[in-house]
Amino acid sequence: MIHPFVSGNKFRKLKYNLQQAKIENHDTLLTFGGAYSNHIAAVAAAGKEHGFKTIGIIRGDELSIEYLENPTLKFASECGMQFDFISREDYRKKSDVDFISKLKARWGSFYLIPEGGTNALAVLGCQEILTENDMQFDFVCCCVGTGGTISGLINSSELHQKIIGFPALKGDFLMEEIRKFAANDRWELIDDYIFGGYAKISKELVDFINSFFITTKIPLDPIYTGKMVFGVIDMIQKNYFPENSKILMIHTGGLQGIEGMNMKLQKRHSPLLLKDVL
Repeated sequence: MIHPFVSGNKFRKLKYNLQQAKIENHDTLLTFGGAYSNHIAAVAAAGKEHGFKTIGIIRGDELSIEYLENPTLKFASECGMQFDFISREDYRKKSDVDFISKLKARWGSFYLIPEGGTNALAVLGCQEILTENDMQFDFVCCCVGTGGTISGLINSSELHQKIIGFPALKGDFLMEEIRKFAANDRWELIDDYIFGGYAKISKELVDFINSFFITTKIPLDPIYTGKMVFGVIDMIQKNYFPENSKILMIHTGGLQGIEGMNMKLQKRHSPLLLKDVL
């Protein structure tokens, strides 16, 4: 609810990066993402609002043919973002110096924002998520994509608080990424609620998200927050948390991805996420 299009943690991650881009007199933002990326949608919207041109380096060259049928890319395009659709093999080079040099040769000068938006400035923005009122909580839970949001929460947490992250995908690399930014060790990653992998979803998870929305009127996205909330409630039922613990769950937005997920579910003739969520 922090912004109609630059939702949740994306607003926090972009805040100081946009300021830095202006300080460095850049007029163009370049970033990376997949077909349904919350980050791509957020950068496109933020660029439009703050007067930047935007370039999205998109994973999957096959997407160039019908990208306007993809709700995320269509939205980003309507915000003025230009796309460069590259192969998955080339996409893996996104951090290589030579690859970045080639992008500069093609697109000219730009301010680079990493995939998912995580860098030191993003972590600085995410440190502002927790407020003085949140100090009452014993546990702070969030989903984890590239590690920026949880790093900010770790750094601004109090001594009595533990930060619990729920990764969207398996991999030890996340631990290393978080350690680059985290100022203490009062945190843990729980990877028991990945539901088969990144962007994978089951009927059980769809039913949970729909039931949660009907009960609370709080929509959850299926890639990140839905899995985190499922995990927290399951861990409560399994007595992971001490009795009378106060638990805070951070909603990181990402609701724009629901439409794309429903397109996938429809092709599989599977139950859909409630349209009222949008």
